[in-house]
Amino acid sequence: MVTATRMTAEDRRADVLRAAVREFAKAGYYGTSTEDVARAAGISQPYLFRLFPTKKTLFIELVQHGFGRVRAAFVTAVGDLSGEDAMHAMGEAYGDLLRDRDQLMLQMHFYAACEDAEIAEVVRREFGRLWREVVRLSGADDDGMQHFFAIGMLMNVIASMDATSHSSEWVKACVPPAWLTLGEA
Repeated sequence: MVTATRMTAEDRRADVLRAAVREFAKAGYYGTSTEDVARAAGISQPYLFRLFPTKKTLFIELVQHGFGRVRAAFVTAVGDLSGEDAMHAMGEAYGDLLRDRDQLMLQMHFYAACEDAEIAEVVRREFGRLWREVVRLSGADDDGMQHFFAIGMLMNVIASMDATSHSSEWVKACVPPAWLTLGEA
């Protein structure tokens, strides 16, 4: 007789977060229902609300996790590097992160959801944490930081349009050659 192994609450929560990434990536905060998330996670809506009391609570956790994922990738990429070498390593790491389309589209929805004051507060706080981490890791000045984040946001837009899979001249003008292979695994 085979007995079923019961999933821990922590494992179930992680499964729900993975399903929520996919669902919110498709339709954003305003277009995704808790019913969509519960169905994708294979749980009931009441159980979803036991794990996350509100849709906003769930989305805010995704915001925090998403920015944390980028910070962790930057720390790992930099290692003992500093200055321009650190910035380059973080840029390469960010290019790797953009390959996860669900995470990319979810990140774009973070900014779009800032119409909600509570979500905007968390997005601003997490963006600030990311900014300070890049400063700490690289020692970049304000101009360097603005350039780094401007290129990062440009890459978000290019990747969200899946523009790198097209050979248009304007795409080549927008991005350094190394970024043109983002869609390739």
